[in-house]
Formats: sequence, C-alpha cells, structure tokens
Amino acid sequence: MHKTKLNNGFTLIFKKTKTDSVTIEIAVKTGSNNERDGIRGISHFIEHMLFEGTKHRTSMQTANDIESLGGEFNAATSNEVTFYYVKILKKHFKKALDVLSDIIQNPLFNKKSIEKERQIILSEAKMVNDDPRFYQWLLFERSLYKKHPAKHPVVGYIDDIKNISKKDILDYYKEHYIPDNIVITVVGNIGQSSLNDIKNKFHLKSSKPINIKYVDEPVKTKPSFISEKKDVKQSYVILGYNTVERKHKDSYILDVIKAILGRGLSGRLFNEIRGKRGLGYEVGIHHDINPTYGFFAAYVTVDKKNIQLVKKIILNEFKKLKNLTAKELKEAKDYIEGEFLLRNEDTQDYANAVSFWELSSEAEDINKYLKNINDVTKSDIVKTVKKYLNKNYTMTVIKQNQ
Repeated sequence: MHKTKLNNGFTLIFKKTKTDSVTIEIAVKTGSNNERDGIRGISHFIEHMLFEGTKHRTSMQTANDIESLGGEFNAATSNEVTFYYVKILKKHFKKALDVLSDIIQNPLFNKKSIEKERQIILSEAKMVNDDPRFYQWLLFERSLYKKHPAKHPVVGYIDDIKNISKKDILDYYKEHYIPDNIVITVVGNIGQSSLNDIKNKFHLKSSKPINIKYVDEPVKTKPSFISEKKDVKQSYVILGYNTVERKHKDSYILDVIKAILGRGLSGRLFNEIRGKRGLGYEVGIHHDINPTYGFFAAYVTVDKKNIQLVKKIILNEFKKLKNLTAKELKEAKDYIEGEFLLRNEDTQDYANAVSFWELSSEAEDINKYLKNINDVTKSDIVKTVKKYLNKNYTMTVIKQNQ
C-alpha cells in the first residue's frame, strides 16, 4: 500500500492488485453528524446532487460514460462519511478518473435539479419511515443517543428536506468538500503513470477543515424501553448499547463477540431464538462501528407475545459468554479472518475499507486488523461483556397494532 499527501491537501492511497478491475473511491469526511438543526439531511442531499450534472456533463452523460463500459458507479452517505466510487475494467481507468473527479469538483447544483432531487429524497425518507426494517434502526438510534448527533437520521427530516436551499447546499459543499477532508483510494492493477494522472485531475483549493466537536453521550445508568405501534404483522425488537469507535481496542473484542453470537446460521443467538425455538425469522447482531463512535445491538423479528422471552434470551446469551470454550473462540476468529479476506478480494470493498480506516485512524491499520482479532482472549470477552453488555440496555420495539 502506498499513501501520499498531495500538495493541495488530498490524501491519496494506492494498492496494486492483480485484477481485471480497478476501483477509484472518493471518501469525504462528512455526514449527518456534521449537520446543524434546520438542514438535517443535507449531506445525503449533496450526494444526490453530485450525480445531477457538471460543467462538462449532463446527468445522463455522467452515468452513461461509466455504465456504457460495464462499470459500476455509486455513492452512499453515513453519519460520518460520504463516498463515491467507480469500479471498472482497468483499461478504462482514465475515463473513470475523469468522470469521478468531474462530479466531485464541478457540480452544477442547478436549481431545477435541486427541486427534482428534493422530491426523490422526500420519497426516500418516507419509504424509510414506512418500512419497519429500516425504521426500527431510526427508532433505536434516536432512543440510544440523547446528546450525540447520531440520534438524527442520515436521510434527514421531512421539514428540513423541504426547506434546504441552494445557498445551504453551496455553503455546506464549500465547507466540507475540501482537500483536507477527502481521501482518494485506488485499488487495482495500474502503474505509477496512473498515479500521476490522479494528481493532475484533483485541483480543489486547500482550506482549513472545520473542527467538529461532538457532545459526549452521558453514561447510561439504567435500562430504557421504547415502544411504538405500527400496522405490521410482526414485532421488531432491538436491544443494544452505546460502545466505542473503531480505533478503540475494545472494538476488536466486540467484533469477536458479534462473530460468536451473530454469524450466519451458526451464531449462538440465531441458534437459541430461531434454531431451537422457532421464535422469529430475522435474528442477528449488528456492530455499528464508525470513526468516532459505535454501538452494539441484537435484533429480532418476533410475535408480540414473545417479546419479553426474546429479551430474556438475548441478555442470557450475553451472560453465557463467560462460559465460552477455546473451540468457539477459535471458530469466531476463523470466521472473521475468512469473511475479511474474502470480502477484500473485491477491489471496491477493499477500497472502501481502506478509506474507512484512513478516516478512523490511518489506512495502514487495516493490515493490523487480523492480528488485533487474534489477540483477543476469553478474559477480554468476559471483561467487555461486563463493561458494555450489561443491564443498562436500550430496547426498542415496533409492535403490532392488533
């Protein structure tokens, strides 16, 4: 892996691989956690707008330049990162670079396009609120966090989306889409001359990034239970905890705990709730780990008459981790190793992972990940369960009306 800082502030990371594809990813260090009241959802709005034409291309030309070559072109917004990528055959690298650098640096923010995308985003926000599989996580994060900005949805609020102006968009773009906030990651079978092409394509002027200070979330001292009724056939249960950010040593221990409890069809929690008892179809563990914060949660879809039973099983499975065997610990580590290495054979997945690590700590830490996992002991797991997965949980439920 090669990493360099360009003269104007961009961070460039390159990993040469023996593949037919190449992925270019642009990761911008901004997301919903960076937004203020009144413009919640603007990071996601801008993500949409960057596909809506530049000084050199219409929106259709932008998409067609990649898709006509069989390439993959997409983007996503999270609480702390907005990323854009193109995955394409290596012989089309220069075209992909031209398109991606164009949309990042030369968006039009045309007023007509803003109004069109506003309607699309409003539809997306309504869909998220309508679908309990999505909405359950909005309810959980809103309940888990009282002070931290992660309590706000990435897609934003309906009223804010309706009122975000072109000036709001331009101001936010100019504040956050700056070289010192941007990581360019390239993974694929390309040479040094291609790196020079990258350096010549990115020319945004450097400026000082905004120093974002989040409000610390108060330590939780008692459990909480939040319930909402919706027109659903099953109840959606999440039980979880505020934990730590990616660079914290405990995040690796929580990864191992997730693998023990929630991997595929063989995780302990899946086996207890679905395998043995047939209480619900969807059962799992979600470890949401980010550059500056994280949470750990169990989720289950279940009939409302079994909600309390499921809660008891989840809490009991956390406690039972003290009886973990050496065989189970090794299997969890082997699972993480296999999943990690297989996923990162794909140039896009690897580019995304490298960008994430760079924004969390430094890109090179991706190479230490499996060692940190292998260093986890049973004692670490017992201490971590006691520290985080205790009686001071947050539990949210979307219940059936009838």
